[in-house]
Amino acid sequence: MSTAPLYTVVVPAAGIGQRMQADRPKQYLTIAGKTILEHTLENLYAHPQIEQIIVAINPLDQYFDSLPIASKTWVKRVDGGGERADSVLAGLNSIQNADWVLVHDAARPCLAQDDLSKLLATAEHSEHGAILACRVRDTMKRGNTSHGILHTESRDNLWHALTPQFFPLDALRSALGQAMAQGIAITDEASAIEWAQGKVHLVEGRSSNIKVTQPEDLHLAEFYLQHKATL
Repeated sequence: MSTAPLYTVVVPAAGIGQRMQADRPKQYLTIAGKTILEHTLENLYAHPQIEQIIVAINPLDQYFDSLPIASKTWVKRVDGGGERADSVLAGLNSIQNADWVLVHDAARPCLAQDDLSKLLATAEHSEHGAILACRVRDTMKRGNTSHGILHTESRDNLWHALTPQFFPLDALRSALGQAMAQGIAITDEASAIEWAQGKVHLVEGRSSNIKVTQPEDLHLAEFYLQHKATL
């Protein structure tokens, strides 16, 4: 009987989260007795196919080492960079002997375990990567620089990109490094693969997999965490 493959996750956590208007980076704000980052890392590691998590931390970070989770054997710290892509690449470059890798936002603590399982199943039937995503539900407007509406966009085939994003390690490392070297704006890992003419599958996941960005997101994330067993 074959065993399920094990995977490494890179979590870029070197950002400062200015939009949160807080006294510390948003990943260190507390929800339900733990920091957002702790919730995120523990939730990832709770999946039986996650073996290691590489956390890319700002070299000047004053918070991470004081967290109990920092001493876990399954957590590895690397120095992150000024941009998300720099931190992701630092994490990727620290990995050896892996075929696939996941990248997950530090401020997404509400990932559902079965959504993660669906994403990991991609490797069983495809050589291409995939991302978790949810369908756009609201009417979408294209605006101008003066906050006027130019037109309404069709929602057909529009998706919100989520994380984790899951790719063959060599393909992602190459695409990300080359795109950055050419000054290409990389907003997520899929955009690097797209730039390199690679294919990316969409795996539908829950909209509760929110990224904590604004102050009001803290209350919503706390609700999801408290009710995740029933969502």
